[in-house]
Amino acid sequence: MSLKLKRNGVFLAGLLVVALALVAAGCGGDDGGGAPEALPSSSCTAIEYEGDGNPDYIVASDLPLQGASRTQTLQINDAIRAELKSRNFEAGDYKIGFQACDDATAQAGKWDSGKCSQNANSYAANDKVIGVIGTFNSGCAAIIIPVLNQAPDGGIAMISPANTYPCLTVNLPGGCDATEPDKYYPSGDRNYARVAPADDYQGAAVAEFMKEQGVTKLYVLNDKEAYGLGVATTTRKAAEHLGIDIAGFEAWDPKAASYESLFKKIQSTGADAVFLGGLIDENGAQVIKDKVAVLGPNDGDVKLFAPDGFTTQQTIDDAGPASKGMFMSVAGVPIDEFSGPAQQFAENFQNDYLKDTQRIDPYAIYGAQAAQVLLDAIGDSDGTRTDVIAKMFATQVTDGLLGSFKFNENGDPEDAEGAVVGFTVYVATDKLETAKALSPSPEVVAAAGA
Repeated sequence: MSLKLKRNGVFLAGLLVVALALVAAGCGGDDGGGAPEALPSSSCTAIEYEGDGNPDYIVASDLPLQGASRTQTLQINDAIRAELKSRNFEAGDYKIGFQACDDATAQAGKWDSGKCSQNANSYAANDKVIGVIGTFNSGCAAIIIPVLNQAPDGGIAMISPANTYPCLTVNLPGGCDATEPDKYYPSGDRNYARVAPADDYQGAAVAEFMKEQGVTKLYVLNDKEAYGLGVATTTRKAAEHLGIDIAGFEAWDPKAASYESLFKKIQSTGADAVFLGGLIDENGAQVIKDKVAVLGPNDGDVKLFAPDGFTTQQTIDDAGPASKGMFMSVAGVPIDEFSGPAQQFAENFQNDYLKDTQRIDPYAIYGAQAAQVLLDAIGDSDGTRTDVIAKMFATQVTDGLLGSFKFNENGDPEDAEGAVVGFTVYVATDKLETAKALSPSPEVVAAAGA
């Protein structure tokens, strides 16, 4: 059952109370101490906890629970719940409560910078928050990481199942601001890691797939967001390395009512493919519709490619028939290609959390892997925030849900095998259908990040 926790503000004095407390302690009564103070209900669920007594610490997720990503992020939260349930809400000797926090607003229909800042300050101010799983969007991560980095007692561990913006952890020449990533870590120490490969991998994978599809001249667009510009840049570099000409590189205005003039400009360049670096939330459906209106169907003379910010059923639903034939990539292999622990997790998750008409999203696997890493780090630690961070960076996963990997000093997966460096390219019909699963070559990855 779910337990809604609140502080007990009643104070009772007297020897009788002391005596009763001593008796309870001697009889193995509640040794969990007082219930932790919950994070604000304006952003987060009540504390979820199914263990004995009260939780010692809170693990929070920070994800957009409104907008086009909602289907994916709800599954990530359920994957975290599944992992906690499998451990009886324990990490080593510590009892762990869970709160799912929303970094989106109804008005924005996606993650909101003000909400990300508000959430970050709530986490930092609550001394029972021992770790954060998130974010989904790299732009929100850029706001939250430095706040958690300076949180009391050495900062708060943060691990993302989905962030791919390279500049959160490294400085890619020509792709990052000169202050990145140092500005995210004002304390001088790292507190952030991710189980998803950064966009130098995604850019390389997409470019290799484009080459196979016969693309010779590419026009690259981005949505002006950190993530969108980053993945557009790595894809451009990888494509150039593979001999694909770049016909243009510019941003679309997410607030524009029409993009037909933009695509008429692209048409004049003779480009045979367009890449949309960004999010479906940034008026992406209209961009897709206008691309088809001007340049024709996506399986025609001018192909359309997009990264994981578009890889959701919501893209097909919002763009309608115009989405047909477009290619969309996402980190990880198709669900039916997961094996071992991931396959078993997927089967259990499908039975326990999804309706027959739903299909498990690959990000659920990434959410579960992130939860495992964080909970293992908490369990191996001495219970301090500083040591949880240290144990997270010392993690080595062997045959985990995403394969085998460890973290380098920047918080990125390295020595990785399996789904953690794999990508799937989907083609849109009335749903996402697998076109190809691939792992990009190290040479092209290096070019994308150069």
